[in-house]
Parts: sequence; structure tokens; C-alpha cells
Amino acid sequence: MTVIKASCPSCGDVELTPRQVRLVVCSVEDRSFYSFSCSECGDEVKKPAGGDVVALLRTGGVLPERWVIPAEALETHDGPALSHDDLLDFCLWLEQADLVSAAAQGRDRGRPAGESATL
Repeated sequence: MTVIKASCPSCGDVELTPRQVRLVVCSVEDRSFYSFSCSECGDEVKKPAGGDVVALLRTGGVLPERWVIPAEALETHDGPALSHDDLLDFCLWLEQADLVSAAAQGRDRGRPAGESATL
């Protein structure tokens, strides 16, 4: 059986089986990582996995998981961050947009078309 040696920040070197190691290969190489639960202290240890580490772990029998980061998550954003007030204003706008949409469809909000509200 293959033995994989890894390092726990608390315990030092530990020996693991391929099944004890999780390898996540990301579409953005510098976001790939491997993790394991330390057999000595039980802590979850997570470390970056460059191409050489990925190749070594795969050779040792660790099955990689694929992780694709959506392009939107990698976009840079300029401008100030949204505030709580911005979020509340957006919620109020959605409420109005819902009313406008219902009126455009010829129905009251929450009522099927053709059913009228009693005033």
C-alpha cells in the first residue's frame, strides 16, 4: 500500500493512505489544494498544491476532484462595496418591480389572471 508523508503544523510529519488525502484541482492552478485530517491530533490541514504536488499525489493513488471557478468570480470589480442601505433599496425596488410585472400581466400580485381583487 502506498504511504503518503505530509506535515501537520502541530504534530510534524504524519503518514497517510491515498484515501485519507483530498486533492482538489482547480481551473486556476494557484487555487488547487490538498487536505487531510491529521491522524495524530485530528486537525484538518489544508495546503496549496502546485502542479508538481498534484502529479506526485496522483502518482501515489490520490483521486483528484475537479473544481472550476466561474469566470464571474474572477472578475475585478471597481467602486465602493454595497452597503446595507443599498441592499434594502434593491429589495424595495424588487417589490415595486413585482407590482409592475403583475399589473402588466393583468393580475393582482399573487392572483391568477382573470381573478379580481375585492376592494
